[in-house]
Amino acid sequence: RKALAMISANFFGHPTRNLELVGITGTNGKTSTAYLMESVLKASRAKVGMISTIVYRGPGGAVAAERTTPESLDLQELFAGFLKQGCHYVVMEVSSHALAMDRVYAAQFRSAVFTNLTPDHLDYHRTLDNYFEAKKQLFLGIGSRPPRQSVINLDDPRGKPLTEVCAGRCLSYSTGPPADFRALNVQTKHSGTNIQLETPAGEWNVKSRLLGRPNLSNILAAVATCYDLGIDREIIQQGVELCSAIPGRFELIDCGQSFRVVVDYAHTEDALEKILLTAHELNPRKVLLLFGCGGERDKTKRPAMGAVAEKLSHFCIITSDNPRSENPSEIIEQIERGFKHKPSQYLVEPDREKAIQKILNMAEPGDVVVLAGKGHETYQVLAHENIHFDDREMARTLLKDLVG
Repeated sequence: RKALAMISANFFGHPTRNLELVGITGTNGKTSTAYLMESVLKASRAKVGMISTIVYRGPGGAVAAERTTPESLDLQELFAGFLKQGCHYVVMEVSSHALAMDRVYAAQFRSAVFTNLTPDHLDYHRTLDNYFEAKKQLFLGIGSRPPRQSVINLDDPRGKPLTEVCAGRCLSYSTGPPADFRALNVQTKHSGTNIQLETPAGEWNVKSRLLGRPNLSNILAAVATCYDLGIDREIIQQGVELCSAIPGRFELIDCGQSFRVVVDYAHTEDALEKILLTAHELNPRKVLLLFGCGGERDKTKRPAMGAVAEKLSHFCIITSDNPRSENPSEIIEQIERGFKHKPSQYLVEPDREKAIQKILNMAEPGDVVVLAGKGHETYQVLAHENIHFDDREMARTLLKDLVG
């Protein structure tokens, strides 16, 4: 795989040597941070390419992403295409699989960003330490010189140790502990978030239309990285404010109903916890949750996500989420093991369409309904086929019938 990556880079003329390449790694927050950075860099009038879980896009157009980080041959072809389109910057998500499987070997990163680390993909990495070691490779240099700049989240316990091994300049950010970029005061409204930041250049005020604590960290990561790229404060502020919605990331579905409906990609224990805490920040009457867990993926998180659902939702429906070749009922049974105290707090409905219909019918004025797990995805992966399924489309169709 290393050889393929090196041959691919050589074949396309080592395009990353002529690009300002930013790599973002971590369990959660990669996509939102990438979208925020893209918005800021576009506000600076630069041409930008982006490689994300949702889409690969540049000045020449966009294609739906097949995976978070493409294989090395496809990746180097994307880089070459972005360079040909006149891009100065490329912002990309770098998955742990991509690092472990040398997909980004021979790519020259200008900046590397660490968002957080929580249990995920342990079916592949086996242990959390192995998972972290894979992520760490981005900051040490992968078949080329290390990044000139690293941006590290000090809210995460793995952040401080990571700052000690970064080879180049290191900037930190946090929502609490002392850091180069730190949130001093945060005001959350239904219309967005206002943040007072401590930065190396003094105190800044940043406004965002994105909601929730997870996005606070994502905003800090984007601000710190773009600051070190030399982007002016006013442009950073403008770019953050212009980033109004990220597909499937706390995406509000509004069809005129008397309750809020949110679609989110949260598919780990940590992400689900954060998204439910964000729902509670909206001061709802009740928080209603729908979620499941993917088949043929890390099984350890299933009861853990059930425990989070019990703790932070008033009621939930456990359903299917890409069961693949596993029996959906067996996946659901493993999730149920996390519910220890309130057996009346949930029900089981393996059919995701019926589950969405049920939870929307339960909702009353002032509630927040969270449809978690699939986010931007437009498919459901079954044993022998992929069928079209989009939580957002389904919610809109059903809500229009409800509203009448």
